[in-house]
Amino acid sequence: MLLASKLRTWKNTLLIVQPDTLLRWHKQGFRLFWKRKSKTTSRESKLPAETIELIKQMARENRLWGAERIRGELLKLDIRVCKRTVQKYMRQALRPGPSKHEPNQNWTTFLHNHAHQVWACDFLPVYDLFFRPLFVFIIIELGTRRVMHFGVTRSPTDEWATQQLREATPFGQTPRFLVRDNDSTYGEKFAHVAVSSGIQVLRTPYRAPRANAFCERLLGSIRRECLDHILILGERHLHHVVKEYLQFYNSARPHQGIGQAIPEVARVLEQKDTIVVEGAVQKVISFPVLGGLHQDYRRAA
Repeated sequence: MLLASKLRTWKNTLLIVQPDTLLRWHKQGFRLFWKRKSKTTSRESKLPAETIELIKQMARENRLWGAERIRGELLKLDIRVCKRTVQKYMRQALRPGPSKHEPNQNWTTFLHNHAHQVWACDFLPVYDLFFRPLFVFIIIELGTRRVMHFGVTRSPTDEWATQQLREATPFGQTPRFLVRDNDSTYGEKFAHVAVSSGIQVLRTPYRAPRANAFCERLLGSIRRECLDHILILGERHLHHVVKEYLQFYNSARPHQGIGQAIPEVARVLEQKDTIVVEGAVQKVISFPVLGGLHQDYRRAA
């Protein structure tokens, strides 16, 4: 009655609103009221920021460790933290806890641990000016994202793919693992050459598009940054265009997956113990790639 006396026009509102609507609004308001009233006050963590970051670092760097294992490692450092606190910051590090009885690594962990011993290969379908199919075969090293070999053909066969594998592994320079999909082009001859070279072929599981994600990303970059902007006249023209782009990709294009490093530079730095960076300011010049489609920026000598 008090509200009705203050708001003289409340009856007009009821004329355009159904009674069920008013009841629903009241229930929603009641939920919001108790949600706010029962909300716990957030307390600032008593742990030092360095300890929190250390827990997250241990979770990220040790994918097979559970909360109790990390808590034990902290005790070695004279840091006493309860298990539930460790679990809290493990979840914040976006790392799901591994199974207690079966600490099996997932596909991402496997590729990370063996990246410098793993190559991946795949085919990129392309159509020329007259809508005739062409295929680009790519082999990439996962550790440095460096393209090891490529080939172009109109009719990929088991014999042709086998020859590409031979050319990519001269003088015994072979990886330990080679990731490929379930394309029927990889036949018995391809498998025989791989085994005789000491390469273990890893076939991607069905309905697992991320199993060969590194190579798929490279094929997407070739298409988005190169082939979508050029009319391909034929097989020789496609080979020339892809060759120029991959030279740019290997020697000049920064890659997000390796900390904005360049594949060729990352490969060289793997063999060095120290890195010296000169801080002298020099003039920056650019070199056109693919007729100016991309630019290669370098410091002047």
